[in-house]
Amino acid sequence: MKTKIICLLALMAGGMGALAQTNSTSATGEPANDWKPATSNQQGKPYPQVNSEGRVRARVIAPQAQSVQLDLGGVKYPLTKGDDGAWIGVSKPQDEGFHYYQIIVDGAQVPDPNSLYFYGASRWGSGVEVPAQDQDFYAVKNVPHGDLRQTLYFSKNANAVLRCFVYTPPEYEKDSSKRYPVLYLQHGGGEDETGWGSQGHAGLIMDNLIADGKARPFIIVMANSYVPGADFGFNTNAAQSPLSRSIGGPGGRAYNPVAFAKVLLQDLIPYIDANYRTRADQPHRAMAGLSMGGMQTHSITLANLDTFSHIGIFSGGGISTNEITDLDAFKQKVKLVFTSYGSREVTGGRGMGANGKINAEALKQAGVNSVYFESLLTAHEWQSWRRSLHEFAPLLFQN
Repeated sequence: MKTKIICLLALMAGGMGALAQTNSTSATGEPANDWKPATSNQQGKPYPQVNSEGRVRARVIAPQAQSVQLDLGGVKYPLTKGDDGAWIGVSKPQDEGFHYYQIIVDGAQVPDPNSLYFYGASRWGSGVEVPAQDQDFYAVKNVPHGDLRQTLYFSKNANAVLRCFVYTPPEYEKDSSKRYPVLYLQHGGGEDETGWGSQGHAGLIMDNLIADGKARPFIIVMANSYVPGADFGFNTNAAQSPLSRSIGGPGGRAYNPVAFAKVLLQDLIPYIDANYRTRADQPHRAMAGLSMGGMQTHSITLANLDTFSHIGIFSGGGISTNEITDLDAFKQKVKLVFTSYGSREVTGGRGMGANGKINAEALKQAGVNSVYFESLLTAHEWQSWRRSLHEFAPLLFQN
């Protein structure tokens, strides 16, 4: 207990330091002049830049444009044109971690040609990494690394060849007789199967945890929640739900929860068990997801307790004791329910974040192995979910 208290105080101190840093400015009132190229830039590109306050400075060459803006975090920052035809501007301080953004040129929304491209907000676009105090847990280190494999599989339910990404731990190729548990890890709304491996750094998080002896090696499968043709041949009401219409997927795909559940349970899991060295049973199978993926995890796992033993919901609701029809059977089958949110999602004790926290505590009081985690000073964003995976992974498959 003493160790846990010390760690919590250290984390709070680091978070408060980050908050003080974010809200600070130089003595002159100008942004701190310690700009560095973002690690999310294309190789050799000096912009966008970030400083110690978490501000982002963008520069775009558009000599013929009449207006250029930086669209970041729901705020449009006007850029100023210089004599060289380049437009430059600075944002307000941002939370630590990864943020989607775009450039608006004369009203046209376009990716920044200086940034690497990421799939999010239902498009391929730009992203900027604001350095975090705790970024070491997903840093590239001199440790054994696993593989992130692009995998194609045929789905009978979708009548299409679909893609997923599969993380195998560093030792996977060394012993062909060893089998591994599996975590099915889902992305959020407007994202795809590349999200956890790219924006989320899931492979690096696992490599570092395994190297430190903090997590058991296991396989991670990251699939696309948007099923081709989901408007046809599946439950019509699900396909027409507000969620399916409000969150767009790649290629105009709609989100249909019934369609994805069928693909996952009837196509993807059997394919993974047949083609990877898995421990193909309920005690060694987990599911988790962020935001929309957390809501998927909630509905799919509760309906299939004979398939999944570990449940992770990141910023995607929570499991209420009222939803459990047989509490004794639930406790016997489910080894872990993990719920997490960014602290800014819980502020004021209102909304989904606050309810998730309440539900997690109620499960714990009912005797369920329920763990709640809160990411300090982050909101509904990737830094919250990176930290969630970092806390969730060591709890998996320990028995």
